[in-house]
Amino acid sequence: MRKIFFFLFLVLIFGGFITSVFLLPGKDFRFKHKGELISFFKPRPTEREINLIAVGDIMLSRNVDKKMEEHKDYRYPFFKTAQFLKLADITFGNLECPIIAGRDIQTGQMIFRADPQAVEGLKYAGFDVLSLANNHFPNFGEKGIKDTFLYLSEAKISYIGAGNNEEEAHRPKVFEIKGIKIAFLAYNDSDVVPLSYEAIKDHPGTAFMKKGKMQEDVKKTKVISDYLIVSMHSGTEYAKAPNQRQINFAHEAIDAGADLVIGHHPHVIQGAEEYKGKYIIYSLGNFVFDQMWSKATREGLVTKIKIKFKEGENPKIETKFYKVLIEDFSQPRILGEYTL
Repeated sequence: MRKIFFFLFLVLIFGGFITSVFLLPGKDFRFKHKGELISFFKPRPTEREINLIAVGDIMLSRNVDKKMEEHKDYRYPFFKTAQFLKLADITFGNLECPIIAGRDIQTGQMIFRADPQAVEGLKYAGFDVLSLANNHFPNFGEKGIKDTFLYLSEAKISYIGAGNNEEEAHRPKVFEIKGIKIAFLAYNDSDVVPLSYEAIKDHPGTAFMKKGKMQEDVKKTKVISDYLIVSMHSGTEYAKAPNQRQINFAHEAIDAGADLVIGHHPHVIQGAEEYKGKYIIYSLGNFVFDQMWSKATREGLVTKIKIKFKEGENPKIETKFYKVLIEDFSQPRILGEYTL
């Protein structure tokens, strides 16, 4: 019996000691080690994920426009893909035409124009940001450029790579999602467009692929973002491999601080590359287009990129590609996963 009382006495004494050490107000009871406080319980760094979906060239003119009119629905090109595109936090593509009211564009013509009602399809598909830095966006001059800005803004769809002047064209779009800032910049290759398509001080147009200016843009944007995506409109049409100009620009963008480079313009799928731990996709091919004359131009890629952020670590990405097949001169259908 005495042993039991003695044991209970020790328990009470020890309990009182613990209470006095850990529960008294105004005390910090973490142990000190080499002048620093060490906590017993360190919170695990939280991981946050952002899902990005990117598609290839979107052209809402010529036969695509005719199909939308025929089906009496401007959402028609996206009926088989919209549900998938909406899964992303950010959905991105290259809009290969201005949005402006006007005359029909005939098959075979190399200028494009989307009817203002076609914006309904872009909204339906869930696009958040579109590159306008391409060789067809300025096809209808200053009015086409400014009308496009107006229609996209009214639809709450952001755009990059074009502006009323040079400063606007080189301005990034930054999204903040889950406390993470994702930025986009876009550039147009002067080798594939007239010089008049460049945005300058008092002239609307697109942001040109100039190494020095691009590097300046990237470095400034990195200061205000956690992850930076650069879009380039460059390459040789219908070539299945990138040319040296594409490769050089993509490498220079990453050297300057870009995290991911996505390419458009060749109208066919090109390869991808890992450079200095960063990813380059040289061409996603077509997404909505009427080039039904070859298998290569009817096919394109949709890429789904999961970007993982953990405090104190560099962002990590998981990339999946899905091949699409364009049908009825206008409508992509997802065929399944694809290894690039």
